Amino acid sequence: MNKPRATSVRRFHIVLWSGTIAFALLAAGLFALRMQTEPEPKITYQGEADIRSEFSLVDHTGRAVTEEDYADRWQLVFFGFTYCPDICPTTLAYMGTVLDLLGEKADRVAPLFVTVDPERDTPEVLSDYVAAFHPRLTGLTGTEAQVAAAAEAFKVYYERLEDESAPDGYLMAHSGHIYLMRPDGRFEAVFLEGDQSPEALAEEISRRIAKEDRS
Repeated sequence: MNKPRATSVRRFHIVLWSGTIAFALLAAGLFALRMQTEPEPKITYQGEADIRSEFSLVDHTGRAVTEEDYADRWQLVFFGFTYCPDICPTTLAYMGTVLDLLGEKADRVAPLFVTVDPERDTPEVLSDYVAAFHPRLTGLTGTEAQVAAAAEAFKVYYERLEDESAPDGYLMAHSGHIYLMRPDGRFEAVFLEGDQSPEALAEEISRRIAKEDRS
């Protein structure tokens, strides 16, 4: 890696994780933190908040969709972009493993990858991209305004960073959280890929599904 490229990547990562920290501070102000007694999975935040599944986008097959299209399932939602150098492919591969570990319960979960780079991430691009991680994964895109509205509903940070050494001259910094949303679109919990094993997250999702079924 040449020096200008290394510098730009370091700057990208600094801004990316600064956004993650900013999200944490925002979330802390929105609702009370609940301490976790078990070592894993580590739930970063949990409880009621102004985080909701609300969007009007286009899936990777070109079909217009809203949150109502997934209303009968739990949603596992991640925001990113296909040119992402590391966090996105790592997290999507992790989500794919979680889905495999869920077994039959995977039918109860809608795994959604929402791009923050709709300029490049067309339905056609997303179709090839999500297929590389899991056959159940759905890619979502839309206009700049539609993506911004979806990010606002989930309280997701993202920002375009101009970078001459990057493809097309820019990168997208974004927070790296995985959201677990209830079938009615309400917020349930948010996780980070590195905080727990895929086995632990699959077990946690299964437990929450079973608890909902009993209620």
